[in-house]
Amino acid sequence: MSEADFENRTVLVTGGSRGIGRACCQRLASAGARVAINFRSREQDALETARLVEAAGAQAMIVPADVADPQSVAVMVAKVNDRFGPIDMLVNNAGIFEYVTPDTTTLDHWKRTIDVNLTGLYIVTWAVKDQMAERRFGRIVNMSSISALRSRPYGIAYSASKAGVIAFTKSASEALIPFNIRMNAVAPGLVETEIIDDVDQPTIDRIVEQTPMKRIGQAEEIADVVHFLLSEASRFMLGQTVVACGGRVMLP
Repeated sequence: MSEADFENRTVLVTGGSRGIGRACCQRLASAGARVAINFRSREQDALETARLVEAAGAQAMIVPADVADPQSVAVMVAKVNDRFGPIDMLVNNAGIFEYVTPDTTTLDHWKRTIDVNLTGLYIVTWAVKDQMAERRFGRIVNMSSISALRSRPYGIAYSASKAGVIAFTKSASEALIPFNIRMNAVAPGLVETEIIDDVDQPTIDRIVEQTPMKRIGQAEEIADVVHFLLSEASRFMLGQTVVACGGRVMLP
């Protein structure tokens, strides 16, 4: 794929301060994009991501925002526009996850998970879609999870939110493609990021055993998929969810 697809393009990565988000920022920076790194509270992590982006030879800025807050998102988008110009590409990566038993799942936990993982994705997308439509160009990748495709009794809200991401991607992509806004999604399996710090080793070992490739993923591997879906190498793909999980889930 041509790195020219990203030259003079501005990309906004939500939840870009660490993990998969950071890897996406680095990958897109190496392709030549200007990178706006969204974070909610971890400013020092975001600054480190910006340093890595700049080390790759790209321009970087950090922009705080709670993706579940429309006003906060509007301010974020305005800051990116002022510094880098219109947003060409969006990676909806911000999300929250925690293991919660069915007995201890509360309405507050449910609402916050849905608000960030699903409603937040809608809010950010709708905040940038008009400028993309006006210029007849936009590329969007949404972060789902294989939790959307398998039962997760200890992550009911998370699974529901990520299944919603897949449904949103299908419907919104068809609605937006007349404006040359192309949207797809990625559904990673377990990836070696901070999210697994609270996962006990026997659980990780069990997941590895269930995975045909016999390992967990790396954030850089998911970033490569995101890079592909934002590039013109995927120009005939629309509304798709690419599963990247070492074979733990295989779709027809």
